[in-house]
Amino acid sequence: MEPILLAYIGIGLMLTLSGLGSIYGVTITANASIGALKKNPDKFGNYMILSALPGTQGLYGFLGYFLLSDYLVSTISNPQAVAIFSVSVTLGILCIISAIRQAQVGANGIKGIGEGHDMFGRSMIMIVFAELYPIIGIAALFLVGNTLEKM
Repeated sequence: MEPILLAYIGIGLMLTLSGLGSIYGVTITANASIGALKKNPDKFGNYMILSALPGTQGLYGFLGYFLLSDYLVSTISNPQAVAIFSVSVTLGILCIISAIRQAQVGANGIKGIGEGHDMFGRSMIMIVFAELYPIIGIAALFLVGNTLEKM
């Protein structure tokens, strides 16, 4: 297999997994929002913000592609391709799991707000905890990208 093919497979998996996570996560929170709107329609802004947060993981996959795109050339070496594949798949897995788990936390917050509880701020804090790990994944991807020229 050509090294560039392996690198692009990793990029493709990263984009696919992060995108699927965001699609699935936003759907979970949007479903909770629809239910909560029936009970408390005045809190739509809160529901919308909590519903959008799982969508950030898809953006992280897209950002990962841009951080690595300069190294996706026909002369890429085997070690560079393996590094790109590995860090891309790692970020994709972090993003899909994070988006789904983040959505589950967000859906619970949305349900509570819909029932009349004042918990938007607390829900935001809890939902952002799951956001940390894809951010660490992006940082790792950036660091690996910085070492690619040395390989």
